[in-house]
Amino acid sequence: MEIIIVLSLLVTVVIIFATEKMPVDLVTIGMLIILTTSGILTPSEAFSGYGSDFIMMLASIFVVGAAMQKAGLLDIIGEKLFAWSRNKGKWLSTIVMSAVSVNSAFMNNTSVTAVYVAPMVSLSRKLGISPSKLLMPVAFASILGGTCTVIGTSTNIAVNSFLADNGYPTFGMFDFMPIGILLCVIGIVYMNTIGHKLLPDNREVDMIGELKTNNYFTEILVKQGSSLVGEKIKDTDISHTGLRVLNIIRDKKNTIASANSVIEAGDVLLVEGRLEDLLRVKETTGMDILADTLIEEDLVSDDIQIAELIAMPSNDFVGATIRSAQFKNRFGLMVIAISREGHTLSDKIGDIEVKTGDHLLVQGPVENIRYWKEEGDLTIIQEYKYEPGKSKRNALLSGMFFVAAIIMGSLELIPLSIAFMLAAFLCVLFKCIKPEEAYEKIEWKLLVLIGGMSSFSIAMKKSGTADFMADQVIALFGYMGPMAVLAAFAVLTALLTQPISNAAAALVVLPVALRTAVEMQVNPLTFALVVMLSASVSLITPFEPSCILVFGPGRYKVIDFIKVGAGVTILLVAAILLLAPMWYPL
Repeated sequence: MEIIIVLSLLVTVVIIFATEKMPVDLVTIGMLIILTTSGILTPSEAFSGYGSDFIMMLASIFVVGAAMQKAGLLDIIGEKLFAWSRNKGKWLSTIVMSAVSVNSAFMNNTSVTAVYVAPMVSLSRKLGISPSKLLMPVAFASILGGTCTVIGTSTNIAVNSFLADNGYPTFGMFDFMPIGILLCVIGIVYMNTIGHKLLPDNREVDMIGELKTNNYFTEILVKQGSSLVGEKIKDTDISHTGLRVLNIIRDKKNTIASANSVIEAGDVLLVEGRLEDLLRVKETTGMDILADTLIEEDLVSDDIQIAELIAMPSNDFVGATIRSAQFKNRFGLMVIAISREGHTLSDKIGDIEVKTGDHLLVQGPVENIRYWKEEGDLTIIQEYKYEPGKSKRNALLSGMFFVAAIIMGSLELIPLSIAFMLAAFLCVLFKCIKPEEAYEKIEWKLLVLIGGMSSFSIAMKKSGTADFMADQVIALFGYMGPMAVLAAFAVLTALLTQPISNAAAALVVLPVALRTAVEMQVNPLTFALVVMLSASVSLITPFEPSCILVFGPGRYKVIDFIKVGAGVTILLVAAILLLAPMWYPL
Protein backbone atom coordinates (compact mmCIF):
# COMPACT_ATOMS: atom_id res chain seq x y z
CA MET A 1 0.00 0.00 0.00
CA GLU A 2 2.82 2.42 0.87
CA ILE A 3 4.48 1.76 -2.49
CA ILE A 4 1.24 2.70 -4.27
CA ILE A 5 0.97 5.92 -2.25
CA VAL A 6 4.56 6.93 -2.97
CA LEU A 7 4.35 6.15 -6.70
CA SER A 8 0.99 7.92 -7.03
CA LEU A 9 2.40 10.92 -5.22
CA LEU A 10 5.46 10.93 -7.50
CA VAL A 11 3.31 10.92 -10.66
CA THR A 12 1.03 13.64 -9.26
CA VAL A 13 3.96 15.86 -8.27
CA VAL A 14 5.62 15.50 -11.69
CA ILE A 15 2.36 16.43 -13.45
CA ILE A 16 1.82 19.49 -11.26
CA PHE A 17 5.44 20.59 -11.71
CA ALA A 18 5.10 20.20 -15.48
CA THR A 19 1.83 22.13 -15.74
CA GLU A 20 2.94 24.81 -13.26
CA LYS A 21 -0.54 24.91 -11.76
CA MET A 22 0.90 25.49 -8.29
CA PRO A 23 4.19 26.91 -6.95
CA VAL A 24 6.86 24.20 -6.55
CA ASP A 25 7.49 25.04 -2.89
CA LEU A 26 3.79 24.72 -2.06
CA VAL A 27 3.60 21.38 -3.88
CA THR A 28 6.68 20.15 -2.00
CA ILE A 29 5.22 21.05 1.39
CA GLY A 30 1.91 19.39 0.47
CA MET A 31 3.80 16.26 -0.53
CA LEU A 32 5.54 16.14 2.86
CA ILE A 33 2.24 16.59 4.67
CA ILE A 34 0.76 13.60 2.82
CA LEU A 35 3.82 11.44 3.50
CA THR A 36 3.62 12.32 7.19
CA THR A 37 -0.13 11.93 7.70
CA SER A 38 -0.08 8.58 5.87
CA GLY A 39 2.54 7.33 8.33
CA ILE A 40 5.23 6.70 5.71
CA LEU A 41 7.49 9.31 7.28
CA THR A 42 7.75 10.60 10.82
CA PRO A 43 7.75 14.41 11.23
CA SER A 44 11.50 14.37 11.93
CA GLU A 45 12.12 12.32 8.76
CA ALA A 46 9.86 14.56 6.68
CA PHE A 47 11.81 17.66 7.59
CA SER A 48 15.25 16.11 7.95
CA GLY A 49 16.21 17.44 4.50
CA TYR A 50 16.01 20.98 5.81
CA GLY A 51 18.36 20.20 8.68
CA SER A 52 21.10 18.98 6.38
CA ASP A 53 24.36 20.89 6.08
CA PHE A 54 24.00 21.09 2.30
CA ILE A 55 20.96 23.39 2.66
CA MET A 56 23.07 25.85 4.65
CA MET A 57 25.88 25.41 2.14
CA LEU A 58 23.58 26.25 -0.78
CA ALA A 59 22.22 29.30 1.02
CA SER A 60 25.76 30.45 1.77
CA ILE A 61 26.82 30.05 -1.87
CA PHE A 62 23.85 32.20 -2.94
CA VAL A 63 24.94 34.93 -0.52
CA VAL A 64 28.61 34.90 -1.55
CA GLY A 65 27.65 34.81 -5.24
CA ALA A 66 25.30 37.76 -4.76
CA ALA A 67 28.05 39.70 -2.97
CA MET A 68 30.47 39.11 -5.86
CA GLN A 69 27.81 40.04 -8.40
CA LYS A 70 26.86 43.23 -6.53
CA ALA A 71 30.51 44.24 -6.27
CA GLY A 72 30.90 43.77 -10.02
CA LEU A 73 33.54 41.03 -9.86
CA LEU A 74 32.05 39.17 -12.82
CA ASP A 75 31.52 42.45 -14.64
CA ILE A 76 35.24 43.16 -14.31
CA ILE A 77 36.06 39.70 -15.64
CA GLY A 78 33.49 40.12 -18.41
CA GLU A 79 34.82 43.53 -19.49
CA LYS A 80 38.36 42.17 -19.74
CA LEU A 81 37.08 39.17 -21.68
CA PHE A 82 35.05 41.23 -24.14
CA ALA A 83 37.85 43.74 -24.66
CA TRP A 84 40.17 40.86 -25.52
CA SER A 85 37.77 38.76 -27.57
CA ARG A 86 35.85 41.34 -29.60
CA ASN A 87 38.34 41.11 -32.49
CA LYS A 88 38.68 37.34 -32.40
CA GLY A 89 36.04 36.77 -35.09
CA LYS A 90 35.03 33.14 -35.42
CA TRP A 91 36.70 32.32 -32.09
CA LEU A 92 34.43 34.68 -30.16
CA SER A 93 31.83 32.08 -29.19
CA THR A 94 34.51 29.57 -28.18
CA ILE A 95 36.27 32.10 -25.96
CA VAL A 96 33.06 33.29 -24.32
CA MET A 97 31.73 29.77 -23.71
CA SER A 98 35.06 28.74 -22.18
CA ALA A 99 35.06 31.72 -19.82
CA VAL A 100 31.43 31.16 -18.82
CA SER A 101 32.13 27.46 -18.14
CA VAL A 102 35.03 28.33 -15.83
CA ASN A 103 32.91 30.86 -13.93
CA SER A 104 30.01 28.42 -13.65
CA ALA A 105 32.18 25.65 -12.24
CA PHE A 106 32.34 27.62 -8.99
CA MET A 107 29.25 29.85 -9.07
CA ASN A 108 25.50 29.42 -9.49
CA ASN A 109 24.94 29.03 -13.24
CA THR A 110 21.86 31.27 -13.22
CA SER A 111 23.86 34.13 -11.69
CA VAL A 112 26.65 33.65 -14.22
CA THR A 113 24.22 33.74 -17.14
CA ALA A 114 22.47 36.81 -15.74
CA VAL A 115 25.78 38.69 -15.61
CA TYR A 116 26.74 37.78 -19.18
CA VAL A 117 23.41 38.49 -20.94
CA ALA A 118 23.63 42.29 -21.12
CA PRO A 119 27.34 42.42 -22.16
CA MET A 120 26.72 39.79 -24.85
CA VAL A 121 23.79 41.75 -26.28
CA SER A 122 25.93 44.90 -26.25
CA LEU A 123 28.84 43.09 -27.91
CA SER A 124 26.58 41.62 -30.59
CA ARG A 125 25.35 45.12 -31.44
CA LYS A 126 28.90 46.42 -31.80
CA LEU A 127 29.90 43.47 -33.99
CA GLY A 128 26.70 43.58 -36.05
CA ILE A 129 25.66 40.00 -35.30
CA SER A 130 22.45 38.61 -33.88
CA PRO A 131 22.35 38.08 -30.09
CA SER A 132 20.61 34.77 -30.78
CA LYS A 133 23.94 33.46 -32.09
CA LEU A 134 25.64 34.10 -28.75
CA LEU A 135 23.08 33.89 -25.94
CA MET A 136 22.06 30.23 -26.19
CA PRO A 137 25.73 29.12 -26.22
CA VAL A 138 26.27 31.22 -23.06
CA ALA A 139 23.33 29.51 -21.30
CA PHE A 140 24.52 26.05 -22.34
CA ALA A 141 28.10 26.82 -21.23
CA SER A 142 26.90 27.96 -17.80
CA ILE A 143 24.98 24.69 -17.35
CA LEU A 144 27.85 22.48 -18.53
CA GLY A 145 30.39 24.35 -16.40
CA GLY A 146 28.50 23.18 -13.33
CA THR A 147 29.44 19.56 -14.09
CA CYS A 148 33.08 20.23 -13.18
CA THR A 149 32.90 20.55 -9.39
CA VAL A 150 30.81 19.45 -6.42
CA ILE A 151 29.64 23.03 -5.87
CA GLY A 152 28.99 23.69 -9.57
CA THR A 153 25.24 23.08 -9.28
CA SER A 154 22.66 22.57 -6.57
CA THR A 155 22.10 19.11 -8.07
CA ASN A 156 25.72 18.10 -7.39
CA ILE A 157 25.49 19.33 -3.81
CA ALA A 158 22.18 17.54 -3.21
CA VAL A 159 23.41 14.23 -4.66
CA ASN A 160 26.63 14.35 -2.64
CA SER A 161 24.67 15.06 0.53
CA PHE A 162 22.30 12.14 -0.15
CA LEU A 163 25.28 9.82 -0.57
CA ALA A 164 26.75 10.97 2.75
CA ASP A 165 23.44 10.67 4.62
CA ASN A 166 22.91 7.10 3.39
CA GLY A 167 26.38 5.74 4.11
CA TYR A 168 27.82 5.79 0.58
CA PRO A 169 31.23 7.22 -0.36
CA THR A 170 31.05 10.85 -1.50
CA PHE A 171 32.68 12.92 -4.23
CA GLY A 172 35.50 15.37 -3.48
CA MET A 173 35.51 18.92 -4.82
CA PHE A 174 37.40 18.09 -8.04
CA ASP A 175 36.94 14.30 -8.25
CA PHE A 176 35.01 14.32 -11.53
CA MET A 177 36.45 17.55 -13.00
CA PRO A 178 38.17 15.74 -15.93
CA ILE A 179 34.78 14.38 -17.03
CA GLY A 180 33.18 17.81 -16.61
CA ILE A 181 35.91 19.47 -18.68
CA LEU A 182 35.42 16.94 -21.49
CA LEU A 183 31.65 17.57 -21.40
CA CYS A 184 32.32 21.32 -21.70
CA VAL A 185 34.66 20.70 -24.65
CA ILE A 186 32.02 18.59 -26.40
CA GLY A 187 29.42 21.31 -25.83
CA ILE A 188 31.69 24.09 -27.06
CA VAL A 189 32.77 22.19 -30.20
CA TYR A 190 29.16 21.27 -31.00
CA MET A 191 27.84 24.83 -30.52
CA ASN A 192 30.57 26.21 -32.77
CA THR A 193 29.94 23.73 -35.58
CA ILE A 194 26.59 21.97 -35.93
CA GLY A 195 24.86 24.06 -33.27
CA HIS A 196 25.97 27.35 -34.84
CA LYS A 197 24.28 26.42 -38.10
CA LEU A 198 21.07 25.47 -36.28
CA LEU A 199 20.92 28.64 -34.19
CA PRO A 200 18.35 31.16 -35.46
CA ASP A 201 19.53 34.51 -36.77
CA ASN A 202 16.89 36.62 -35.05
CA ARG A 203 16.93 40.35 -35.57
CA GLU A 204 17.29 42.15 -32.28
CA VAL A 205 14.78 44.84 -31.40
CA ASP A 206 16.41 47.41 -29.13
CA MET A 207 13.25 49.16 -28.02
CA ILE A 208 15.00 51.92 -26.10
CA GLY A 209 17.44 52.43 -28.97
CA GLU A 210 14.67 52.59 -31.54
CA LEU A 211 12.73 55.03 -29.41
CA LYS A 212 15.76 57.31 -29.35
CA THR A 213 16.07 57.00 -33.14
CA ASN A 214 12.41 57.35 -34.10
CA ASN A 215 11.41 59.86 -31.43
CA TYR A 216 13.34 62.71 -29.90
CA PHE A 217 13.96 62.83 -26.15
CA THR A 218 14.78 66.00 -24.27
CA GLU A 219 14.69 67.73 -20.90
CA ILE A 220 12.69 70.93 -20.49
CA LEU A 221 13.34 73.36 -17.65
CA VAL A 222 10.24 75.24 -16.48
CA LYS A 223 11.38 78.74 -15.49
CA GLN A 224 9.77 81.10 -13.00
CA GLY A 225 6.93 82.96 -14.68
CA SER A 226 6.27 80.26 -17.29
CA SER A 227 2.66 79.79 -18.32
CA LEU A 228 3.05 76.12 -17.37
CA VAL A 229 3.49 76.83 -13.65
CA GLY A 230 0.46 75.66 -11.67
CA GLU A 231 -1.06 73.83 -14.66
CA LYS A 232 -1.86 70.14 -14.87
CA ILE A 233 0.06 68.37 -17.64
CA LYS A 234 -3.14 67.42 -19.46
CA ASP A 235 -4.13 71.09 -19.70
CA THR A 236 -0.82 72.42 -21.04
CA ASP A 237 0.28 73.24 -24.57
CA ILE A 238 2.84 70.42 -24.28
CA SER A 239 0.22 67.68 -24.21
CA HIS A 240 -1.77 69.35 -26.98
CA THR A 241 1.24 69.26 -29.33
CA GLY A 242 1.46 65.47 -29.08
CA LEU A 243 4.47 65.37 -26.77
CA ARG A 244 4.50 63.01 -23.80
CA VAL A 245 5.88 64.01 -20.42
CA LEU A 246 7.48 60.86 -19.02
CA ASN A 247 9.05 62.07 -15.78
CA ILE A 248 9.32 65.13 -13.58
CA ILE A 249 12.58 65.88 -11.77
CA ARG A 250 11.84 68.11 -8.79
CA ASP A 251 14.35 68.87 -6.05
CA LYS A 252 16.62 66.18 -7.56
CA LYS A 253 13.89 63.54 -7.12
CA ASN A 254 12.76 61.69 -10.24
CA THR A 255 9.05 60.79 -10.33
CA ILE A 256 6.70 59.44 -12.99
CA ALA A 257 4.45 62.05 -14.51
CA SER A 258 0.69 61.62 -14.83
CA ALA A 259 -1.93 63.62 -16.69
CA ASN A 260 -2.94 65.28 -13.41
CA SER A 261 0.59 66.14 -12.25
CA VAL A 262 0.87 69.86 -11.45
CA ILE A 263 3.92 71.64 -12.86
CA GLU A 264 6.00 73.88 -10.59
CA ALA A 265 8.69 76.43 -11.33
CA GLY A 266 12.12 74.82 -11.48
CA ASP A 267 10.76 71.45 -12.61
CA VAL A 268 12.71 69.54 -15.24
CA LEU A 269 10.32 67.65 -17.54
CA LEU A 270 11.59 64.57 -19.37
CA VAL A 271 9.73 64.74 -22.67
CA GLU A 272 9.46 62.42 -25.68
CA GLY A 273 7.99 63.20 -29.09
CA ARG A 274 8.58 64.10 -32.68
CA LEU A 275 11.28 66.60 -33.53
CA GLU A 276 8.88 69.13 -35.09
CA ASP A 277 6.73 69.10 -31.94
CA LEU A 278 9.77 69.72 -29.75
CA LEU A 279 10.85 72.64 -31.95
CA ARG A 280 7.48 74.25 -31.26
CA VAL A 281 8.19 73.95 -27.54
CA LYS A 282 11.44 75.86 -28.02
CA GLU A 283 9.37 78.81 -29.15
CA THR A 284 7.24 78.73 -26.00
CA THR A 285 8.27 81.36 -23.50
CA GLY A 286 9.26 80.31 -20.03
CA MET A 287 10.88 77.01 -21.06
CA ASP A 288 14.43 75.99 -21.92
CA ILE A 289 15.62 72.85 -23.71
CA LEU A 290 18.36 71.39 -21.52
CA ALA A 291 19.38 68.31 -23.49
CA ASP A 292 18.95 67.13 -27.03
CA THR A 293 18.91 63.47 -26.10
CA LEU A 294 17.78 61.64 -23.00
CA ILE A 295 20.18 59.14 -21.49
CA GLU A 296 18.85 55.84 -20.19
CA GLU A 297 19.74 56.77 -16.59
CA ASP A 298 17.07 59.49 -16.73
CA LEU A 299 14.46 56.83 -17.35
CA VAL A 300 15.91 54.39 -14.82
CA SER A 301 16.90 55.18 -11.24
CA ASP A 302 16.97 53.39 -7.91
CA ASP A 303 13.23 54.13 -7.57
CA ILE A 304 12.09 53.96 -11.20
CA GLN A 305 12.71 51.12 -13.60
CA ILE A 306 12.04 50.12 -17.19
CA ALA A 307 10.92 46.61 -18.06
CA GLU A 308 9.97 44.75 -21.22
CA LEU A 309 6.95 42.46 -20.98
CA ILE A 310 5.14 40.25 -23.46
CA ALA A 311 1.36 40.27 -23.96
CA MET A 312 0.05 36.77 -23.29
CA PRO A 313 -3.33 35.34 -24.40
CA SER A 314 -4.39 35.26 -20.75
CA ASN A 315 -3.95 39.04 -20.34
CA ASP A 316 -7.35 40.74 -20.40
CA PHE A 317 -5.87 43.91 -21.96
CA VAL A 318 -5.13 42.00 -25.19
CA GLY A 319 -7.54 43.33 -27.82
CA ALA A 320 -7.94 46.67 -26.05
CA THR A 321 -6.05 49.91 -26.53
CA ILE A 322 -3.61 51.09 -23.87
CA ARG A 323 -6.00 53.92 -23.01
CA SER A 324 -9.19 51.86 -22.82
CA ALA A 325 -7.42 49.19 -20.74
CA GLN A 326 -6.45 51.95 -18.26
CA PHE A 327 -3.02 50.38 -18.14
CA LYS A 328 -1.37 53.09 -16.05
CA ASN A 329 -4.17 53.34 -13.49
CA ARG A 330 -4.47 49.57 -13.17
CA PHE A 331 -0.81 48.54 -13.06
CA GLY A 332 0.90 51.77 -12.03
CA LEU A 333 3.11 51.52 -15.12
CA MET A 334 3.45 53.75 -18.18
CA VAL A 335 3.69 52.10 -21.60
CA ILE A 336 6.52 53.85 -23.48
CA ALA A 337 6.55 51.73 -26.64
CA ILE A 338 5.24 48.54 -28.20
CA SER A 339 7.30 46.19 -30.37
CA ARG A 340 5.37 44.15 -32.91
CA GLU A 341 6.98 41.83 -35.47
CA GLY A 342 10.33 43.57 -35.23
CA HIS A 343 8.99 47.14 -35.39
CA THR A 344 8.74 49.58 -32.50
CA LEU A 345 5.48 51.53 -32.21
CA SER A 346 5.44 54.65 -30.05
CA ASP A 347 3.35 57.27 -31.85
CA LYS A 348 -0.01 57.88 -30.10
CA ILE A 349 0.68 54.97 -27.80
CA GLY A 350 -2.68 55.22 -26.06
CA ASP A 351 -4.56 54.42 -29.28
CA ILE A 352 -2.57 51.26 -30.13
CA GLU A 353 -4.53 48.02 -29.74
CA VAL A 354 -2.50 45.38 -27.91
CA LYS A 355 -2.14 42.03 -29.65
CA THR A 356 -0.92 38.68 -28.35
CA GLY A 357 2.86 38.48 -28.61
CA ASP A 358 3.40 42.25 -28.49
CA HIS A 359 6.40 43.36 -26.45
CA LEU A 360 5.54 46.33 -24.22
CA LEU A 361 8.24 48.63 -22.88
CA VAL A 362 6.92 49.96 -19.58
CA GLN A 363 8.25 52.37 -16.98
CA GLY A 364 7.25 52.60 -13.35
CA PRO A 365 8.25 52.33 -9.70
CA VAL A 366 10.50 49.37 -8.92
CA GLU A 367 8.02 48.01 -6.37
CA ASN A 368 5.18 48.00 -8.95
CA ILE A 369 7.22 46.04 -11.48
CA ARG A 370 8.35 43.61 -8.78
CA TYR A 371 4.78 43.16 -7.49
CA TRP A 372 3.20 42.35 -10.85
CA LYS A 373 6.12 40.09 -11.76
CA GLU A 374 5.66 38.08 -8.55
CA GLU A 375 1.87 37.99 -8.94
CA GLY A 376 2.30 36.54 -12.44
CA ASP A 377 -0.19 38.96 -14.04
CA LEU A 378 2.53 40.39 -16.28
CA THR A 379 5.13 38.27 -18.06
CA ILE A 380 8.32 40.34 -17.77
CA ILE A 381 11.15 39.13 -20.00
CA GLN A 382 13.77 41.82 -19.39
CA GLU A 383 14.41 44.53 -16.84
CA TYR A 384 16.56 47.60 -17.29
CA LYS A 385 17.78 48.08 -13.76
CA TYR A 386 19.58 50.96 -12.15
CA GLU A 387 23.07 49.80 -11.30
CA PRO A 388 24.90 51.68 -8.55
CA GLY A 389 28.65 52.13 -8.76
CA LYS A 390 30.75 49.02 -8.29
CA SER A 391 33.16 48.64 -5.39
CA LYS A 392 36.64 47.31 -6.18
CA ARG A 393 37.19 46.76 -2.46
CA ASN A 394 34.10 44.57 -2.16
CA ALA A 395 34.94 42.75 -5.38
CA LEU A 396 38.39 41.90 -4.02
CA LEU A 397 37.11 40.89 -0.57
CA SER A 398 34.17 38.76 -1.76
CA GLY A 399 36.40 37.07 -4.35
CA MET A 400 39.04 36.33 -1.72
CA PHE A 401 36.45 34.89 0.68
CA PHE A 402 35.03 32.67 -2.08
CA VAL A 403 38.43 31.33 -3.18
CA ALA A 404 39.45 30.76 0.45
CA ALA A 405 36.28 28.74 1.04
CA ILE A 406 37.03 26.52 -1.97
CA ILE A 407 40.63 25.96 -0.85
CA MET A 408 39.78 25.23 2.79
CA GLY A 409 36.93 22.91 1.83
CA SER A 410 38.91 21.08 -0.85
CA LEU A 411 41.86 20.48 1.48
CA GLU A 412 39.38 19.38 4.17
CA LEU A 413 40.80 21.90 6.64
CA ILE A 414 37.21 22.53 7.64
CA PRO A 415 33.95 21.00 6.31
CA LEU A 416 32.89 22.44 2.94
CA SER A 417 29.57 23.67 4.30
CA ILE A 418 31.30 25.53 7.14
CA ALA A 419 33.82 27.02 4.71
CA PHE A 420 31.09 28.61 2.61
CA MET A 421 29.10 29.66 5.66
CA LEU A 422 32.23 31.44 6.89
CA ALA A 423 32.63 33.13 3.50
CA ALA A 424 29.00 34.32 3.59
CA PHE A 425 29.43 35.54 7.16
CA LEU A 426 32.54 37.53 6.20
CA CYS A 427 30.80 39.05 3.17
CA VAL A 428 28.08 40.42 5.44
CA LEU A 429 30.52 41.38 8.21
CA PHE A 430 32.71 43.39 5.84
CA LYS A 431 29.62 44.99 4.26
CA CYS A 432 30.10 43.46 0.81
CA ILE A 433 26.36 42.83 0.96
CA LYS A 434 23.65 44.04 3.35
CA PRO A 435 21.93 41.44 5.59
CA GLU A 436 18.53 42.13 4.02
CA GLU A 437 20.05 41.78 0.54
CA ALA A 438 21.62 38.47 1.56
CA TYR A 439 18.25 37.05 2.58
CA GLU A 440 16.67 38.40 -0.58
CA LYS A 441 19.24 36.73 -2.85
CA ILE A 442 18.77 33.25 -1.37
CA GLU A 443 16.55 31.15 -3.64
CA TRP A 444 14.20 29.95 -0.92
CA LYS A 445 11.90 28.07 -3.30
CA LEU A 446 14.83 25.99 -4.52
CA LEU A 447 15.89 25.20 -0.94
CA VAL A 448 12.34 24.13 -0.06
CA LEU A 449 12.21 21.95 -3.18
CA ILE A 450 15.59 20.26 -2.62
CA GLY A 451 14.99 19.70 1.10
CA GLY A 452 11.56 18.21 0.40
CA MET A 453 12.79 15.95 -2.40
CA SER A 454 15.57 14.70 -0.11
CA SER A 455 12.88 13.62 2.34
CA PHE A 456 10.91 12.07 -0.53
CA SER A 457 14.00 9.99 -1.31
CA ILE A 458 13.86 8.71 2.27
CA ALA A 459 10.20 7.78 1.73
CA MET A 460 11.10 5.86 -1.43
CA LYS A 461 13.73 3.89 0.46
CA LYS A 462 11.68 3.38 3.65
CA SER A 463 8.46 2.32 1.86
CA GLY A 464 10.26 -0.19 -0.35
CA THR A 465 9.49 1.82 -3.50
CA ALA A 466 13.18 2.09 -4.39
CA ASP A 467 13.60 -1.70 -4.07
CA PHE A 468 10.45 -2.30 -6.12
CA MET A 469 11.52 0.04 -8.92
CA ALA A 470 15.07 -1.37 -8.87
CA ASP A 471 13.67 -4.88 -9.36
CA GLN A 472 11.63 -3.67 -12.34
CA VAL A 473 14.64 -2.01 -13.94
CA ILE A 474 16.76 -5.13 -13.46
CA ALA A 475 13.97 -7.29 -14.89
CA LEU A 476 13.74 -5.08 -17.99
CA PHE A 477 17.41 -4.35 -18.68
CA GLY A 478 19.45 -6.55 -16.34
CA TYR A 479 19.93 -9.36 -18.87
CA MET A 480 21.79 -6.89 -21.14
CA GLY A 481 24.35 -6.10 -18.43
CA PRO A 482 25.18 -3.17 -16.12
CA MET A 483 25.90 -0.74 -18.96
CA ALA A 484 22.39 -1.14 -20.34
CA VAL A 485 20.92 -0.50 -16.89
CA LEU A 486 23.20 2.51 -16.47
CA ALA A 487 22.04 3.86 -19.84
CA ALA A 488 18.40 3.42 -18.82
CA PHE A 489 18.95 5.56 -15.70
CA ALA A 490 20.81 8.22 -17.71
CA VAL A 491 17.98 8.55 -20.23
CA LEU A 492 15.31 8.48 -17.51
CA THR A 493 17.05 11.25 -15.56
CA ALA A 494 17.57 13.41 -18.65
CA LEU A 495 13.90 13.08 -19.59
CA LEU A 496 12.67 13.78 -16.06
CA THR A 497 14.53 17.09 -15.98
CA GLN A 498 12.13 18.43 -18.63
CA PRO A 499 8.99 18.57 -16.42
CA ILE A 500 10.76 18.99 -13.05
CA SER A 501 13.97 20.66 -11.84
CA ASN A 502 17.37 19.03 -12.27
CA ALA A 503 17.87 18.52 -8.54
CA ALA A 504 14.38 17.06 -8.05
CA ALA A 505 14.86 14.64 -10.97
CA ALA A 506 18.21 13.46 -9.61
CA LEU A 507 16.82 12.92 -6.10
CA VAL A 508 13.89 10.90 -7.48
CA VAL A 509 16.06 8.60 -9.60
CA LEU A 510 19.08 8.37 -7.27
CA PRO A 511 17.70 6.01 -4.56
CA VAL A 512 16.46 3.60 -7.24
CA ALA A 513 19.78 3.74 -9.09
CA LEU A 514 21.79 3.14 -5.92
CA ARG A 515 19.59 0.23 -4.89
CA THR A 516 19.92 -1.28 -8.37
CA ALA A 517 23.73 -0.98 -8.21
CA VAL A 518 23.78 -2.77 -4.84
CA GLU A 519 21.57 -5.60 -6.11
CA MET A 520 23.70 -5.99 -9.25
CA GLN A 521 26.87 -5.86 -7.09
CA VAL A 522 28.43 -3.00 -9.07
CA ASN A 523 29.91 0.34 -8.00
CA PRO A 524 27.11 2.63 -6.71
CA LEU A 525 29.30 5.72 -7.22
CA THR A 526 29.27 5.09 -10.97
CA PHE A 527 25.47 5.07 -10.96
CA ALA A 528 25.34 8.17 -8.73
CA LEU A 529 27.72 10.07 -11.04
CA VAL A 530 25.74 9.15 -14.16
CA VAL A 531 22.44 10.24 -12.58
CA MET A 532 23.97 13.48 -11.28
CA LEU A 533 25.60 14.50 -14.56
CA SER A 534 22.66 13.38 -16.72
CA ALA A 535 20.45 15.73 -14.73
CA SER A 536 22.72 18.64 -15.68
CA VAL A 537 23.21 18.08 -19.41
CA SER A 538 19.62 17.86 -20.65
CA LEU A 539 19.40 20.93 -22.89
CA ILE A 540 16.33 20.03 -24.93
CA THR A 541 13.90 22.66 -23.63
CA PRO A 542 14.30 26.26 -22.37
CA PHE A 543 12.88 25.62 -18.90
CA GLU A 544 16.21 25.60 -17.08
CA PRO A 545 16.59 29.04 -15.35
CA SER A 546 19.73 29.89 -17.37
CA CYS A 547 17.86 29.21 -20.61
CA ILE A 548 14.86 31.24 -19.48
CA LEU A 549 17.16 34.23 -18.94
CA VAL A 550 18.28 34.25 -22.59
CA PHE A 551 14.91 33.23 -24.08
CA GLY A 552 13.52 36.78 -24.31
CA PRO A 553 16.66 38.76 -25.22
CA GLY A 554 17.55 36.16 -27.87
CA ARG A 555 13.97 36.13 -29.22
CA TYR A 556 14.06 32.36 -29.26
CA LYS A 557 11.20 29.94 -29.69
CA VAL A 558 10.86 26.59 -27.90
CA ILE A 559 11.53 24.80 -31.19
CA ASP A 560 14.94 26.55 -31.39
CA PHE A 561 16.04 24.86 -28.17
CA ILE A 562 14.71 21.50 -29.32
CA LYS A 563 16.58 21.74 -32.66
CA VAL A 564 19.87 22.87 -31.13
CA GLY A 565 19.70 21.12 -27.77
CA ALA A 566 18.52 17.63 -28.73
CA GLY A 567 21.68 16.72 -30.63
CA VAL A 568 24.13 17.99 -28.03
CA THR A 569 22.14 16.32 -25.22
CA ILE A 570 22.44 12.93 -26.96
CA LEU A 571 26.19 13.44 -27.41
CA LEU A 572 26.65 14.49 -23.78
CA VAL A 573 24.68 11.58 -22.32
CA ALA A 574 26.65 9.18 -24.53
CA ALA A 575 29.90 10.76 -23.31
CA ILE A 576 28.82 10.39 -19.68
CA LEU A 577 28.06 6.69 -20.21
CA LEU A 578 31.49 6.24 -21.80
CA LEU A 579 33.53 8.28 -19.31
CA ALA A 580 31.88 7.52 -15.95
CA PRO A 581 32.76 3.77 -15.93
CA MET A 582 36.32 4.67 -16.96
CA TRP A 583 36.69 7.05 -14.01
CA TYR A 584 34.70 4.95 -11.54
CA PRO A 585 34.93 1.32 -12.78
CA LEU A 586 31.81 -0.79 -12.35
